[in-house]
Amino acid sequence: MTNDAKDGEKDIGPFKGRAWKFGDNVPTDLIVPTSVVQSPMEIVLKHVMAELNPDFPGSVKPGDIIVAGHHFGQSSGRAIASKAIVAAGVGCIVAESFARTFLRNSYEVGLPLIECPGAAELAKDGDVVYVDVVKGVVRNETSGVTLQARPIEPFLLTMLKSGGIIPLVKKTGPDLGFKNV
Repeated sequence: MTNDAKDGEKDIGPFKGRAWKFGDNVPTDLIVPTSVVQSPMEIVLKHVMAELNPDFPGSVKPGDIIVAGHHFGQSSGRAIASKAIVAAGVGCIVAESFARTFLRNSYEVGLPLIECPGAAELAKDGDVVYVDVVKGVVRNETSGVTLQARPIEPFLLTMLKSGGIIPLVKKTGPDLGFKNV
């Protein structure tokens, strides 16, 4: 992971890390199992993504990248799923598409999500992946395949650079900088 952030901004990449590959329709109930939803984060982190890949909780490193298929984060919409992925150190998630509630929850906690056609076939588990969130460039460093992601809305980039919605509101005030709009 690089650090191109200015003072007071969260680093939103570019990221370069190990790809953790997951398929289509990954539900939040498998990202964080029901049995630990109400637990302290240090307990949740021992279980994050473990039902999908038992190696994930003990092996994920800061800046690693989740690569997935369609509709990542579907079902219950529990906000703890996004928070746990951030706490685990994941730099960003690249997927074909995301469940809308998961997308909203992730941006609110400062987790970059990149919707990228072809993401499902981009990488194998363990490949090295590079993601430039701002430019929308997604590259498998292992295979050399480069994809262009859908652009992220400027307001969402601002939210990410602030670290999420709460830091953004603290910085700009409750109108989020949209005075007289």
